[in-house]
Amino acid sequence: MTKTARRVQGFGTSVFATMTRLAQEHDAINLGQGFPDFPAPDFIKQAAIEAISAEINQYAPANGRPRLRHAVAAKMERHYGMSVDPEREITIMHGATESIFATFMGLVDPGDEVILFEPCYDSYVPCTLMAGGVPRFYTLPAPDWRIDPEQLRALFSPKTRLVVVNTPHNPLGKVFTRDELELIGDLCREFDAIALVDTVYEHIVFDDAEHINMASLPGMRERTVTVSSVGKTFSVTGWKVGWTIAPPELTQAIFQAHQFVTFCGAAPLQEAAAIAIESADSSNYYAELAAMYQTKRDMLVTGLRSAGLKPLVPRGSYFVMVDISDLGFENDVAFCRYLTTEIGVAAIPPSAFYHHSADGANLARFAFCKTDELLDAATQRLAQLR
Repeated sequence: MTKTARRVQGFGTSVFATMTRLAQEHDAINLGQGFPDFPAPDFIKQAAIEAISAEINQYAPANGRPRLRHAVAAKMERHYGMSVDPEREITIMHGATESIFATFMGLVDPGDEVILFEPCYDSYVPCTLMAGGVPRFYTLPAPDWRIDPEQLRALFSPKTRLVVVNTPHNPLGKVFTRDELELIGDLCREFDAIALVDTVYEHIVFDDAEHINMASLPGMRERTVTVSSVGKTFSVTGWKVGWTIAPPELTQAIFQAHQFVTFCGAAPLQEAAAIAIESADSSNYYAELAAMYQTKRDMLVTGLRSAGLKPLVPRGSYFVMVDISDLGFENDVAFCRYLTTEIGVAAIPPSAFYHHSADGANLARFAFCKTDELLDAATQRLAQLR
C-alpha cells in the first residue's frame, strides 16, 4: 500500500528540476529556470547585513515586520494610488508561492471552481487541487494570447470562487490590458468571485506596456488579493519574501492558513526588503530594472531569430516563448531535450504548464534573466541550429 497521500500522488517532479538536471549532465547553458545569475544590488545586500548585525534575528510577527508592511503600503499609494492599511490588509509570507498557497487554503472550499489562464505557473493547479477546488481552464491562444470575452464568460458559474490572473505573465510575457482586466473584473462582480492576481513581475515591463493593478479598478478593491515579492524585482529569489494585499475579511482568512504553514519568514531579510522598497523610487531603480531587462530581452530575441527560430516577443517578465511548430520535432519535450543535449542550451518545455500537454507542444520557453556574457554564449551555441 502506498504511503503517499492521495492529494499529492499525481504531482511528480517539476519540469524545472528535470531540465536543470539534464543541463548539468550535458554542461548546457541553462536558460530554463527563471532566476538571475548576476549579483543582487549592493544596497539590498548591505541592508540585510546591517539587519543581522543589529540583531534582527528572532521571529518576525506572523503577519510580517511592521516596517515592511508599511513600506509595501506606501509603495501601493505611490504606484497605484491605493490606500492600504498595513495592519489589516497586508500579510508578509515566505515568498509569493506561499502567499498563493495560503490564499487558496484560506479562500477555496472543496467543490469551489477556480478559473486558471493557461499556460500557468506550475503551483496554481496543485494549490487548487489541495484545497479541494475544481480547476477550469482558459487556454490563451498564440501568438497574441488574447482573451475572447464569450469563451471566458462560459467558464464562470455560481460555483466560481477564484480567478487567478498572472500579469505580467509567466511563461508568456503577456501583460494583461486594461480592457482584459475590466472584463475579468466585470465577471468577478457578476458571479461574486474573487480575483487572485500574481504580480511578481510588476516592475519588469517593456515598450509601451503598462502594468495595471487590478485592485485599483472600479469595484475590485473588495474582491482582489494581490500577490507580489522582492525576489524578481531585486534579484534575490532565494530570500523568499513575498506578501498578499487584500481587504480585511480576505486577509484574515489568508492569515489563518499562513500561520500554520511557516508562521513567519526571515526577520532580517524582511527588514532589508523594507529598506529596498523605501529607497527604490527615489533612486530610479524600477525604471533602470525594466531598461536592463528590455536590453536582455532584445539581445536574446535577436539571437533566437539569427538561429532561425520564431520568438514571440514578450511585453513583460523575463521569458521568451518560441514557436517551434515548423522544426519537425515530435513535441516541445523532444525539442528541449535535443537543444540541451546536442546544442548545449537548456530551455523549458511549456507543455508542463498546460492541462492538455498537446496545447504547448509547439512552444519552448527561454529565460533572459542572465548576464550578457551568458546570453551571448547561448546565442553562439544556438547558431548551430541553422
